[in-house]
Amino acid sequence: MVESTVYQELSDLINPSQVFENAPLSKYTFTKTGGNADFLVFPTTYEEVKKTVQYAVKKNIPYTILGNGSNLIIKDGGIRGIVLILTKLNQIYHEGNDIIAQSGAAIIDVSRYALKQHLTGLEFACGIPGSVGGALFMNAGAYGGEVKDVLTSALVLTSTGELLRMEKSDFEFSYRSSAIAKHHYIVLEGTFSLQPGDVNKIKEKMDELTYLRESKQPLEYPSCGSVFKRPPGYFAGKLIQDSGLQGKQIGGVQVSTKHAGFMVNVDHGTATDYMNLIKYVQRTVKEKFDVDLETEVKIIGED
Repeated sequence: MVESTVYQELSDLINPSQVFENAPLSKYTFTKTGGNADFLVFPTTYEEVKKTVQYAVKKNIPYTILGNGSNLIIKDGGIRGIVLILTKLNQIYHEGNDIIAQSGAAIIDVSRYALKQHLTGLEFACGIPGSVGGALFMNAGAYGGEVKDVLTSALVLTSTGELLRMEKSDFEFSYRSSAIAKHHYIVLEGTFSLQPGDVNKIKEKMDELTYLRESKQPLEYPSCGSVFKRPPGYFAGKLIQDSGLQGKQIGGVQVSTKHAGFMVNVDHGTATDYMNLIKYVQRTVKEKFDVDLETEVKIIGED
């Protein structure tokens, strides 16, 4: 009865076609794993995000924010409370050399938009599968570039549902980390400051990085992207490879034979398979090299 009441109240707040009850999250993760959400909401405006968060706070219901589910493992028990998926907030536009992108837009699409505007600085992001919100949350980077290099400000919602404009200095960026996580803020949009460039050179760079990504990464299987952070002085993939773990499989999840830093869902794997394989790899690398591998992938939900 309580669940039906929450569903009804959420449907009164925003369009009922954007609200789902007991919804499988495996449909929305790159690993194709994860249990159900009690309530799943797809906001289409900042006001809908704000209303949903304020409702959750008022009713003391836990809420979780998701982007496009790329660098993420949702446990098989799913997520209690309300899950907001922000992928419908995906507008991208520019003002001069600044590109403003909503949090649900894919960062790859933002880099392609920059190319169309002859703007340079976001080429590094042309192969990052995450959303803008996720990219800001974890200071995403690749091939020598990071979000902190180009971000100037962001519009966020605080954990109590208040709008806040953050400047770059407020983000406290570090390797795969930002103040967004620390303060439990919700990214609504980010502003990236770029420079005019030669469209042919920008495209050439993006083509080169796309080739490198496609030739080295196991894109033919569902995966959560790079599983581990780079340990100081080492490369996670090299340590895993040198531990003889490529091809190691638990359940339906395997350490990629193409790139040891990735774990791929090769045969109807579960989030539990992912968790068990991650622990096995961490334990083995620790025994062989005395290096602690810290997860880069975000792991959430109930066992």
